[in-house]
Amino acid sequence: MIAELFNQLARSRRSVFPDQFEAGKKVDDAIIKEILTNATWAPNHGKTEPWQFTVFSGEGLNKLAAFQSELYKELAGDSFKELTYTKLQQNPLKASHIVAIGMKRTTNKNIPEVEDIEAVACAVQNMYLSVTAYGLGGYWTTGGVTYKEEAKSFFGLGELDKLLGFFYIGYIAIPSKGATRLPLEEKVNWIKE
Repeated sequence: MIAELFNQLARSRRSVFPDQFEAGKKVDDAIIKEILTNATWAPNHGKTEPWQFTVFSGEGLNKLAAFQSELYKELAGDSFKELTYTKLQQNPLKASHIVAIGMKRTTNKNIPEVEDIEAVACAVQNMYLSVTAYGLGGYWTTGGVTYKEEAKSFFGLGELDKLLGFFYIGYIAIPSKGATRLPLEEKVNWIKE
């Protein structure tokens, strides 16, 4: 039954970090297109479809790595850390594809900005479920240059838009461990009367 399959899919979704990917194994671009198509079917207020995805693969991963590590170096000042710089250079090269997650701000002033952000987050959840269905690993990170204004133009984002992170995709070499959740009763209130 479809409901049971979906329950299993939703409950087996895990973050798979770059060090867990199978080095050098590439996901077919056709699968990436399907994952992104699923992402675009996320709910969004006013049919704004506020997501904008920039996909890096092949040599594009080197371009992303160079951009983010150098921007970090330029902006870090006294808080520069060689370890962070090195990670920003190396982690992108561990993935098959990386999707920069952008939020293009709607021109409809009746839609609060947070609703565009929430719509993009729903799109990312669709990506997470899709990579799980394909037997791939996925990881949404908001590290590095995510919240740097100076980074936005590199991803085709304007002044009112936001960079909401990066979604890494790759084949899994080292599976994530099982996860747990608090009992439903601790997170849900029922009001019946």
